[in-house]
Amino acid sequence: MPTRDQIREALRAVIDPELRKDIVELEMVRSIDVHDNGVVDVMVSLTTPGCPIRSHFQTGVANAVKALDGVAGVNVSFDVLSDEEKGNLQRKLGRGGPLPSGALAQVENVICVGSGKGGVGKSSVTANLAAALAAEGKKVGVLDADVWGYSQPRMFGLGATRPKVNGERRIVPPEAHEGIKVMSIGFFIEEDAAVVWRGPMLHKALQQFLEDVDWGALDYLLVDLPPGTGDVGMTLAQLLPDARFLLVTTPQPVAQKVARRSAEMAGKVRLEIAGVVENMSGFVTPGAERFEIFGAGGGQLLADELGVPLLGQVPLTMPLREQADAGTPLVVADPEDPAAKAVREVARGLIALTPVALPVMQTVAPSLPSLDVIPPRPVGMSLPMA
Repeated sequence: MPTRDQIREALRAVIDPELRKDIVELEMVRSIDVHDNGVVDVMVSLTTPGCPIRSHFQTGVANAVKALDGVAGVNVSFDVLSDEEKGNLQRKLGRGGPLPSGALAQVENVICVGSGKGGVGKSSVTANLAAALAAEGKKVGVLDADVWGYSQPRMFGLGATRPKVNGERRIVPPEAHEGIKVMSIGFFIEEDAAVVWRGPMLHKALQQFLEDVDWGALDYLLVDLPPGTGDVGMTLAQLLPDARFLLVTTPQPVAQKVARRSAEMAGKVRLEIAGVVENMSGFVTPGAERFEIFGAGGGQLLADELGVPLLGQVPLTMPLREQADAGTPLVVADPEDPAAKAVREVARGLIALTPVALPVMQTVAPSLPSLDVIPPRPVGMSLPMA
């Protein structure tokens, strides 16, 4: 029959999929009791009472202990870390923000799509990339983090939709083409209303979009960032330390230089850059003529500077603009359009670069990076829920 120490060592194979460390190192194993009949009782402390990944720990703990010689059965129970214990864990992990609630535990890859300036088609790239990933058989969600310039509801034809709330008081994101889940502040306010928020309110809203939304199992969550290098980017880096950054630029030098600043911001908050997408890479007419109206080569130059791949060059076509206004991504409406084909290539490149999900059990977990930039503490704002 195994000892408590042997059982504790075996439990190091059970990984928290959000914190990316084992439950022993995280001090989540509250107690271990070994009975004479070979039955082992293990109590695990969760970060939140309604943790949606409770079953993940249930399965992982049971499998890890059952694998030991002499174990006849395993009982797994749960309690919740005290506020003091949560504070100790935050300090141990070097986190300035709250511990994850488990809402994103089933999300394999988070990709933040950003650019240094507005007008480069970042939101259009996000919507079509989501559709392209879905066309490759992936489960996809889109978070519209461009709070001031939200556009994803319109691009997915969901402008009049109001999200519902499930029995667990979690927001259910509306679904668009191919089951793409979409969440935006645009679902909670009138379409033409302006959002006038500062740092703390933005931080709280984004935190709710991540933690209070029932995202479920996703291969990719694409986050449509606002232009620039301000509060939203820093907040998301704090809340999503394992996210990757996809940089969108246009071919001309001025856009390339501004995009370079966004890359520097990503480096400062330790977000890995997945690659570069050159949007508006020439204009292709209905007759297949091509005009380099914004120049050429800026995306490749930027990718070379950063030492990352150029994932694709997406031309501007009339249907690309028309479908954005119509509410159906071009990749869905006309897969043979040159722009749609280019986005499909971006999606395939991204799939090749991004890792598979962490298993329930593994032997080594990567360390969570700490951040030098801490966003303001959230205060005083709550999203309206339908």
